[in-house]
Parts: sequence; structure tokens; C-alpha cells
Amino acid sequence: MARYEYRALLSFDIAGSANRGELRLQEIRGALRTALTDALDAGGGPGARDFTHVDTGDGCLLVAPPLLPKAALLTPLLPELAARIRGHNRRATPGTRLRVRAAIHAGEIRLDPDGTVSGAPFEALARLLDSAPLREAVKAGTEGAPVAAILSPHFYEETVGHGHEGLDADAFTAVDVRVKEYAAQAWLWYPGSPVGPRSGENTGSDHQPADPLPGTVEQFVQATGHGTAFAVHRGNQYIRHDDRG
Repeated sequence: MARYEYRALLSFDIAGSANRGELRLQEIRGALRTALTDALDAGGGPGARDFTHVDTGDGCLLVAPPLLPKAALLTPLLPELAARIRGHNRRATPGTRLRVRAAIHAGEIRLDPDGTVSGAPFEALARLLDSAPLREAVKAGTEGAPVAAILSPHFYEETVGHGHEGLDADAFTAVDVRVKEYAAQAWLWYPGSPVGPRSGENTGSDHQPADPLPGTVEQFVQATGHGTAFAVHRGNQYIRHDDRG
């Protein structure tokens, strides 16, 4: 029987992954998975194995375990992830360096007995991930930001807005997000902010609306071109491809 649970959600996408070729794509996908796993395991709380992980082709979607303090998904996770991506980039060839966009949200999602997850929060997450302010933020600096993250207004209010220890409101920049029917004031974590490694860079909020994404949760995965529905269990993903292409 399906049940609904309140969960934190994270989505990651590798910026500029197109046209790198299959071998390089597989290498940078593996680098992101390793960096993210190490960053989650370094947090002192639930590790990567406690998160539901869905591979979306050029990124991934994470569903946090229940009762996880949401503030832990900002610090130490974001600084830890940025440090690991920077380390990868120092060793990588130009074609396998990483820049990662991240979107973070929370809400009531549906969990089916077969492991499928769905619900309206995934729609907001997809639009935040594809928003113009986030796409611009990840370009900050001469070589781009290792990680730029955007928080939904709900997630921001329940973490930064509550004054959790280690979360400095000055680390986040308010931006307007307008993607299709989704419109909200979201919050960017950007290079140089106090919560993350300081790079001396900043990013403004001037932007144009991003291209719209499909309007259903199932289409969140379809938009990547790698499947239209997924069922997941701890550490594994099961993706049903659509023969329509």
C-alpha cells in the first residue's frame, strides 16, 4: 500500500555535460557519484547508503531518509561536496572537469510498495534545477563554480530561516525563479559565501526565465532523455525506458 512521507529532496546535474562523448560522460558521472558519496559519508549523520539514489543520466536525484535534520543537507554537505569536486578538477583533464548544479526542496512525497517515488515536490525541484539564476551561478569564477545550489523558499525557511547553527543567512542570495507555471523567490548558495569555500566570486540575480520543463513528476526523469519512470530502493535504481524516445 502506498504511503506519504515528508522527505528532503536533492537533485544534481552536471553543467556542460553535452557533447563530451560517452567515455568522458561516464567518467564525470562516476566522479560526481564518488564526490557525493564521500561528502554524505563525511557529514557525521546518515551516510550515502541511507539515501534513495536515482541516476538521471547526467546527474542524480536523492531522497533523504526520514527524520534527517534538513540543515545537514546544507552544511557540511555543500562545502564538503565543493571541496571534493575541486580536488577532482585539480587532477582531471579539461574534458572531465566538473561543475554541478544542485536544487534542494522538501515536501510530502508518495512511496509505493515497489519503491517508486512521486509527488508534487519533484515538480518544484525540477524547475529549480533548470532555473536561469542557478545556471548563471554555476558559471561564477574563471573556471566555473564547483557547486552552485538553489533552495526552495520552503526549504530555506525551515533551515536558514530558523537560524540553525552554522547557517549564515548572508551566504544565500534571493533570486526570482520563473519556469513555466512555477514562480517563487528561491535562494542561491554561491561561490564566496560564508557557508562554503571562499573564492571571492559572486553572482547577480539578473536573468531571463528558463525554458519550461514538462509538468509531471514522471516527466522529470523523461526530461533527461534516460527514462520516464523509476522505482528505487537503497542504493539502486530501476528505470523503465519509454520506447517512444
